Amino acid sequence: MNTLHVRSVPDDLYERIRALANARNRSLSAEVITLLSQAIEIEERRMKQARVLTSIQRRRFKAPKNAPSSLDLLREDRGR
Repeated sequence: MNTLHVRSVPDDLYERIRALANARNRSLSAEVITLLSQAIEIEERRMKQARVLTSIQRRRFKAPKNAPSSLDLLREDRGR
């Protein structure tokens, strides 16, 4: 198993993580691993959602460049 050293952790962040670890009866290291794992899962989910949204946007209907706007079509229709 690998070891990860993190330097210059702000005091307030360290204390918040330590408090979480104590509340959950975990060691500081176990709490950090849990938090990192959760953060990675969330980020991977966001990346997947972004890919899906990009795919949906690519498939959306796009009117030809020379097509009149819907506002122009409504005005023309009301003018009849």
